[in-house]
Formats: sequence, structure tokens, C-alpha cells
Amino acid sequence: MASSNASSNRRDFLRLAGLGGVVFASGCAGTAGRGAVDDFYFVQLSDTHWGFEGAPNPDARGTLPKAIAAVNALAEGGGGGPDFVVFTGDLTHTTDDPAERRRRLREFRELATMLKVPTVHFMPGEHDAALDRGEAYREFFGPTSYAFDHRGVHFIVLDNVSDPGASVGDAQRAWLADDLKRRPVDAPIVVFTHRPLFDLAPAWDWATRDGAQVVELLMPHPNVTVFYGHIHQAHHAMTGHIAHHSAKSLIFPLPAPGSQPRRTPLAWDPALPYRGLGFRQVEREGGSPPVPGREPWQVTELPVVKA
Repeated sequence: MASSNASSNRRDFLRLAGLGGVVFASGCAGTAGRGAVDDFYFVQLSDTHWGFEGAPNPDARGTLPKAIAAVNALAEGGGGGPDFVVFTGDLTHTTDDPAERRRRLREFRELATMLKVPTVHFMPGEHDAALDRGEAYREFFGPTSYAFDHRGVHFIVLDNVSDPGASVGDAQRAWLADDLKRRPVDAPIVVFTHRPLFDLAPAWDWATRDGAQVVELLMPHPNVTVFYGHIHQAHHAMTGHIAHHSAKSLIFPLPAPGSQPRRTPLAWDPALPYRGLGFRQVEREGGSPPVPGREPWQVTELPVVKA
């Protein structure tokens, strides 16, 4: 278990390095005395869109390496590095050319090996998987949905992008239901998806067609948090007791849900390059919840490049 001193050292490092960002405490109901839950942190990166070229990011081939360097700086700083990194989809930018799709996936995979962390988890976005139902993605990264356990927390990766209709689908929902039945009802659970599981902005494809059915399966469990990507901005919402947190993109930001008629990228500002881009540190202090009966995730938004 990481000590509270390690957590304090890590926060001091972020502050001194000028990387401190917005901290959001996600209150997940849970059992304060569940001794199997250790404190640790992971890093979420999302929507790298490797292969994109265009005015919204004139440094499209440089932003991901810069983000990798920023994550590696966490590992080299006080308090130690993340236990793992997770990319929540749209690793690459869409292309109709199957050979080009594979080239981009291959280049992305090679770049990801530069991360100085013990483990990296991947999942697809619609840009990676919708045109071939995940065939090329699986060649490079394996299954599009899976589960794993880490330090007393159960993590579930759901695929709501390989189906071009933006559904999780009957088979995957059945797999999820079976997986959940194998867990104690109050087990700490984190779900990773690409699209939001709730109807954030359906007209912009910011929804999952059968997301309500997925949320219904999760509702009996009091300690669930969902982290997702897709909308290229940090956004926090609740469905009942379940917190949903979207991540910033590493390629270009998008407007707030429904704030304008079209879902067009926000313009690059040469005076403030990389504005609106970033990644996040997600920390769990399982040994000492600040509120009895609650074990929140501390979500800290970090920039790609120090301002």
C-alpha cells in the first residue's frame, strides 16, 4: 500500500512542477473497512487520434510524445509513478484505408512503449474500430472488452464503439451481468468506456444506444465509477449514485455539449498552444477515506505542457 507521505510528495511534485490542475473528488459509496483496497493511482489518457492532420492542432505528431513525457515525469517525480496507464479510445484517427489504419495502430503502439509504467491498458474508440468492427484493433491490442483486478478494485472495459450503431450489444451486456454476479455487491468497481453511457448529447453521437441498460446492470452496486473519453473535454455527471467522468483529448478540444449547432473542434490558439488538451491522474486512498463509508477517487486534471 502506498503511504500517505507518498501521496503528499506526489501532490507537492505536481505543484512545484507547475502541473497542478483541477481536483475533483468522486464520492463512491463503499465500505470504509474493506482492507483489501490499497491506495494507488493511475493515469487516463484519451482521444490521441494518431494520424490526424489539420488546423485544430498544427503539432498533431508532437502532442502525444509530449503527453508521454509528462506522464513519465510523474514516474520520475516525488511519490512514485502511476500503477498503470489507460487509454480510453480513439487511439488513431479514422481512415477508410485498411493498410493505413494498421500503420497508424502500429505507430501508436510503438509510441506507447515509451511510457515508463508497469502496465498500459488499451481500448478502442469508434475511429479505431467502427469501420471494421474492431478487426484491425484486435490484431494489435487484443480484446475490445475485458476485466482486470488491481489492489482490491475491479476494473471493467466495455466496448461501445465496434458496433457502428453505438451499442454495447446483447452478448457484451450478458458478459457484464455475469461478471458483476461474481463480485461482492459492495466491491469497488471502475468502468472504462469510450462513449458516455448516458444521453449527454445524442445528436452529436455523445451517447450509447443501450447505455441505460448497462447503467441498470451497474445500479445494484453502490461503489461504481465510470471514466470515459470521446467528448474531448472534462465533464462530470451522475446517474443515481454512479459518477461519470470524461477526459480531455490529446489532439483538439470540442465545444461544451449542445453549446453550438455543430460539433466542430475548437480553434488552435497560437498564443495559448495546447489549451484544452490534457490527461488526468486518478488517485484512490483506500486506507483512509476522508468521509466515513466513502472512498473517493481524487481526479486531477493535468496539462500536456506546463503553462
